[in-house]
Amino acid sequence: MTDDYLPETPPDHLRFPVAPRYRSASLADVMPSVATALGVAGTIDPLGFATKHAGLQRALVLLVDGLGYHQLDAASEASATIADLISGRFGTVDRLTTGFPSTTPASLVSLGTGALPGAHGILGFTVRVPGEDRVLNHIAWTDDPDPAVWQPLPTIFERARAAGVATRVVSKAQFAGGGLTNSAYRGADYIGETGIEPLADAMIDALTEPAGPVIVYGYHPDVDHIGHVHGVGSGHWLDQIRRLERLLARLAARLPGDAALFVTADHGQLNVPWDRRFDLDRDSRLRDGVHLVAGEPRVRYLHVEPGALADVVKTWQGVLGDAAMVMTRDEAITTGWYGEVAPAHVDRIGDVVVICRGQYAVIESVVDPGAAGLIGYHGSLTAAEVEIPLITLRW
Repeated sequence: MTDDYLPETPPDHLRFPVAPRYRSASLADVMPSVATALGVAGTIDPLGFATKHAGLQRALVLLVDGLGYHQLDAASEASATIADLISGRFGTVDRLTTGFPSTTPASLVSLGTGALPGAHGILGFTVRVPGEDRVLNHIAWTDDPDPAVWQPLPTIFERARAAGVATRVVSKAQFAGGGLTNSAYRGADYIGETGIEPLADAMIDALTEPAGPVIVYGYHPDVDHIGHVHGVGSGHWLDQIRRLERLLARLAARLPGDAALFVTADHGQLNVPWDRRFDLDRDSRLRDGVHLVAGEPRVRYLHVEPGALADVVKTWQGVLGDAAMVMTRDEAITTGWYGEVAPAHVDRIGDVVVICRGQYAVIESVVDPGAAGLIGYHGSLTAAEVEIPLITLRW
């Protein structure tokens, strides 16, 4: 990590918490609003798409993993399309928020279902399976637990298809059939593609083939991956933005006249300096009374030993100080950041919830050295992580 993109005094978007703006300007509002604009009855329209996009027949939704609202200025250095968008030369750019935690599994299922995290139950990158001493990694999840039970809500794709709207998902073939894919996108035809041009062409082909209304959703994960490994603003990250530029330009050039392109993200990202990491595996105080750890470096879920709750909270508050908000599960639920949490999902949240402020993280250097060695992170409540763009292009 270099100091080129780690200023001594972080700007406001790296410091101040932002609460999700549910049912007014959040990621969970995008697909219901798209469905409403296409005539699906019974869906909500918080973004007002039925009016803004009257007559829409074809909706193309692209989610760029990790491209937060506050990364757009840096991205514009390597993307003429993004530079034109944020300057207002064409299209529009609005500011939405993710849900909480600001992490990929929770966000993808909120997008796909239109539901808030507390309702759909995908409440973190990893969570404890209630009643068991194991942690479920939602990215590596296949069929245990059963996706239809673990995430029981219908998706917008199912509801749209039942209303006569064709629904397609275009993403990497390796994601087909996984637990997260089934939870977020069930009801849609899945088209597996890899590479910038094949992804763009498959999305356009899926959009133009049906005669009637259609929703096509595409997923591009690479900006997030490079940000994790090399850091937001790094040369490698800008190279990935140049690849994204090819995707955006190709989609825009082939967009039909009766279609709209909506580009959004699941979260933003920030870089965490090496000296702002608390290590669970190097500080025994942070393991005292803790039975199991889940979550991720920016939001930790601590499941504690019987009778240890108060001591764990006190210890973590003392060790982390102003670097994190440390609260009980009940206190975290009361904030409303998850939305209303269904009773069946409550125990997936830790007894103690640790939410990092600023550019801090809680790592496990021995248990999870891969995550501990990353540069870019997300999951918490800074504007850099929570605020995301909604880019709209319609000819």
